[in-house]
Amino acid sequence: MPKIKTEKTKVRQEASYQQGLLFHRTHGQHILKNPVIITGMVEKASLLPTDTVLEIGPGTGNLTVKLLEKARKVVACEVDTRMVGELQKRVHGTPMQSKLEIKVGDVLKSELPFFNVCVANIPYKISSPLIFKLLLHRPSFRCAVLMLQREFAYRLVAKPGDKLYCRLSINVQLLAKVDLLMKVGKNNFRPPPKVESNVVRIEPKNPAPQINFKEWDGLTRIVFSRKNKILSSIFKQSSVIVVLEKNYFIHLSLKNLKPVENFDMKNYINNILEKFNAGSWRARNMDVDDFLKLLLAFNEAGIHFV
Repeated sequence: MPKIKTEKTKVRQEASYQQGLLFHRTHGQHILKNPVIITGMVEKASLLPTDTVLEIGPGTGNLTVKLLEKARKVVACEVDTRMVGELQKRVHGTPMQSKLEIKVGDVLKSELPFFNVCVANIPYKISSPLIFKLLLHRPSFRCAVLMLQREFAYRLVAKPGDKLYCRLSINVQLLAKVDLLMKVGKNNFRPPPKVESNVVRIEPKNPAPQINFKEWDGLTRIVFSRKNKILSSIFKQSSVIVVLEKNYFIHLSLKNLKPVENFDMKNYINNILEKFNAGSWRARNMDVDDFLKLLLAFNEAGIHFV
């Protein structure tokens, strides 16, 4: 005997349909339906008629068509072929058809195309890797206007000492300026997500900081592993010492140098920290300049983080 669907299940399934499509929550498919917010996102991007816009996760095209009205070209990256079909039908036979290029596949696993601006309501589960993929892409872009989970957005703009200040905060702030634009409630999406949202504007720093980001990321990963502890305590951990010692010996080998007799990595690191009075620093209170000074000090001493 078939099971009778509960009213709650029926409502949830009905809310997941639009234009005959069943949205996949596993893909993070929450279609932005409020035209006021869509228009606001496009306006905040300050698009030029000559711009090529990158959109990730266009869904059924509510945002896409507004972008096509303003820009020279829109490159839409979509993983769901059903959504691709809906988007193609939406622009077929219109002047917008020739301005739209659709790339099918996982945007995290493929090369990004050329673009001036990125505007997107992205699947929240790929927010972090996508933002860094955008920021490390060359040539750089003018700005990105993105819909993000609210707490994630707050982490992007958190300052030293804030509760939400974390490795994500410092890594993004090294590369870009981030502004919160507007709060967006759950009911502006179909189906409604479980979290509240925010639109942010991200502007890459120009010129980009002349720094090896992998080195920077390696340092912040270690220091933020215990963001409330002082640095001298963090760098005494055996797991940290083993990694840095290995990297140090590789550095010496590449320079055809040999370590001094009775070399002790723990003391070597501690001397570097003491030189800058950094031993009592804590990640939760360190800003970009603090991390730059620390990384430079380590690198000049032959200690690397990749």
